[in-house]
Amino acid sequence: MAQKHTYKFASFNLLNFAAPHYSFYQLDESYNDTQWLTKTQFITGLIQHMDPSVIVFQEVFSPETLATLCEDLGLPYFATVDTPKPDLVYPNVLFNPIVAIASKFPFKSFTPLEPCPELLEYLNNQHQFKFNRTPIKCSFELPGFGLTTVYAVHFKSQRVHSMAHMLGNASVEDPLLTLLHQTVGTMQSQISRSLEASIVYYDALKTQREKGAATLVMGDFNDHIASPALSFMTQQFPTSAIHQDVNSVGLFDSFCLADNQLSFGQKPPTHYYQGAGNTLDYILTSKEFNPNLEQSKVRRLTYHNYASHLDPKRDEEDIRYSDHAAIAIEMILQ
Repeated sequence: MAQKHTYKFASFNLLNFAAPHYSFYQLDESYNDTQWLTKTQFITGLIQHMDPSVIVFQEVFSPETLATLCEDLGLPYFATVDTPKPDLVYPNVLFNPIVAIASKFPFKSFTPLEPCPELLEYLNNQHQFKFNRTPIKCSFELPGFGLTTVYAVHFKSQRVHSMAHMLGNASVEDPLLTLLHQTVGTMQSQISRSLEASIVYYDALKTQREKGAATLVMGDFNDHIASPALSFMTQQFPTSAIHQDVNSVGLFDSFCLADNQLSFGQKPPTHYYQGAGNTLDYILTSKEFNPNLEQSKVRRLTYHNYASHLDPKRDEEDIRYSDHAAIAIEMILQ
C-alpha cells in the first residue's frame, strides 16, 4: 500500500519576539522573566498544537532563541537571511525585526530575495530599493509532492512615516500634518507595500515557469488581499489550451481552495484593531495545491485559523501572546 503523505504549512507573527535582556524599539519595551516565560510557553503550546511541517515567522528579534525553541519542537531546520539592527547608543535596544522559517525537512536552498533590477526600473523605482523586512526564498523536495518554493514575507506595515520635518518639524497636533499623514502618508505606505508584493509576485511566477516548482507565499501581508495594493497577487489567468505556458503560473488564496471554507461562513480575521477584525495573514499557493484539478497530487486541502488568544475587545497589545492569529493549510496527497 502506497504511503499517504500529509503536510502542514503555517505562518505566525510572534509580536516582538525579543528575549531578555533585549528591548524592542525603546529601552522600556522589554519582557520581564515572568512575561517571557508566559510568551514562550504560549508559542510552544501553539506550535505543538499546529504540528507544522514548515512554518514561517514574523517579528523575530531573537532568532537564535527561536531556532532552539523550534529544534526542541521537532523543527530542526531553521533559516534567516537578515539580522535585527541594534541602537547605536544602546546596543540592547533592537530595531528591524526579521522573518524566519523552520522545517521538519532539510532545505535544498535558502536565500534573501533579491529584486530584479529590470523590474525596479520598469516600476520607476528611482531610489535604491530595500525591503522593510527581507523575504526568505527557500526550496524543499517534499516526498510524494516534489520541488516546492516557499517565500516567507512580512510586507510594509500601514504605519505612516512622519512628514513633520517637511513642515519645519510641526507638532503632532498640527491639523495640516494630520491631514497629510491620512492622505499622502497612507498612499506612500500602500505604494511601498505594493512594490514589495510586486517583487515577490514577479519572482514567484518566474520561478514557477523556469523551475516547474510548486509555490507558497506565506506571511503577514499587513493588508487585505483584495486591497488596491495587493489585489494583483491573485489575479487569475484565463483558461486556454493554446497558452499552456501562461496557465502554468499564478497564485491563489489557499482559503478559496480549502475543502472547509464553507464551515467558516467567511474568511476569519487574523488581527483586530479597535474592535474590528482584519485578515492580514495569508498563504498563497500555486495551482499544484488545488485538489480540484484533474492531475493534482492533492486529495484534500484544509485551512486552519488559530485565534483563541485574540480578544476583539482588547485595546492594547498583550506582549505575552501575539496580536495575530496563526494560520495554516493542511495538505493530504492522493
